[in-house]
Amino acid sequence: MKKIASLLLVSVFAGAITLGAYKLFFEQHSYVFTENQSSPYTLASYTPTSAKGAGINEVDFTSAAETTVNAVVHVKNVTINSGPQSLMQFLYGYEPDKTPRIQGAGSGVIIDPNGYIVTNNHVIDGATELQVTLNNNVTYKAELIGTDPNSDIALIKIDAEQKLPYLAFGDSDTTKIGEWVLAVGNPFNLTSTVTAGIVSAKARSLGGSNQSFIQTDAAVNPGNSGGALVNTNGDLIGINTAISSQTGSYVGYSFAVPSNIAKKIVDDIIEYGNVQKGILGISYVPLNSPYAIEKGINTIDGVYVNDVNEDSGAYDAGIQIGDVIKKLDNIRIHKYPDLTGYLSTKRPGDELQVLIDRDGEELILPVTLKERQTIVLPIMDLEVKNLNDKDRKEFKTKKGVKIVGVSERYQGYGLDGKVLLAVGDQEINDITDAKVLFGKITKYRNTSITMLNNKGEKERIILQ
Repeated sequence: MKKIASLLLVSVFAGAITLGAYKLFFEQHSYVFTENQSSPYTLASYTPTSAKGAGINEVDFTSAAETTVNAVVHVKNVTINSGPQSLMQFLYGYEPDKTPRIQGAGSGVIIDPNGYIVTNNHVIDGATELQVTLNNNVTYKAELIGTDPNSDIALIKIDAEQKLPYLAFGDSDTTKIGEWVLAVGNPFNLTSTVTAGIVSAKARSLGGSNQSFIQTDAAVNPGNSGGALVNTNGDLIGINTAISSQTGSYVGYSFAVPSNIAKKIVDDIIEYGNVQKGILGISYVPLNSPYAIEKGINTIDGVYVNDVNEDSGAYDAGIQIGDVIKKLDNIRIHKYPDLTGYLSTKRPGDELQVLIDRDGEELILPVTLKERQTIVLPIMDLEVKNLNDKDRKEFKTKKGVKIVGVSERYQGYGLDGKVLLAVGDQEINDITDAKVLFGKITKYRNTSITMLNNKGEKERIILQ
């Protein structure tokens, strides 16, 4: 009996110890203090979250994609070899090969129901024939209407039996960094493909050029060139042009010509047959250059005016060396590509309201853009300008262009300040004539160049 009582007592003590251990080490962690409303966590944003979840789920890409894919086409650059391809064919005869060969391919965007298509100049460059395939697999021959190699934009046209789906140009100036966009094109010769991303940067320049691009992280690959960059409303805000890659394929950076620039180029080609460029007439100092660092202007927010061209809109408006351009109309100017990007949408004769900072004082100057008055000639790298009334009176001539800059190679020849009158027996009227005539100079024959000095005496040099 005593033995049973001892076992019972031990069991009671063991149970008490077990219950006490549970209460001490485990149950205390399940306590909830409802009276304390404070939280050990801090919200990253005080903006209420959407019931739909993450923000990407709130963006509907389907409408923009459906609108865009049928307006994006496949462009084939075709060449036909009709001449001898080897010395043996030339000597012993040959059968001309009329088989079209595809030299390259890209994309294009229908911008008019009558068949006008905008693409990249590098897509159609060198083609003897252009073929356009619509999203429904119908193929047409295309006609080249015009190009602008500087902006890498080209305009072509097809004649279809019916009105075509097209995209309307949007306003690229209102595009915001972080905005969702779609890139639509024909990568790797696939039919219209849609990729999504955001606007990563605006007014981005490439390869040391001052051209203004929209940068996105939407996947763009070979074949996408000339395709559409659209916002979620389906508005065309850019023409996809380039990628930044060491492999030739997409690695996270792609670039598009802003729609405002592309639209202006297209309108110029249709109306004038060439691109009308409005020139402000200033030169700037590149940031991070030794000169900029030396002058203490390396951190300026805006464009520092390093020189003002005579007979330019800036000169006539009173813009001075040392001014900092902060704004053109309603567009903020932080760096030079901002300025060139906006100017690319303007023509000679357009008036701009230019906000400048002059010694801490802000001024608004109305500037009327003019045609380019200076140009650097090929072969000799001479900078020349059109004659103004003062030049015509001084040199007693109505024709020719004045040399205002001489390359290092021709320093010491006494060329600076003289007027170029003719190349061979062909007269020079303006900088356009000069560019064309100097472009025809060849190293295989001597060329006579006629000049005029400020005494009214003609001089000739022989370029060998």
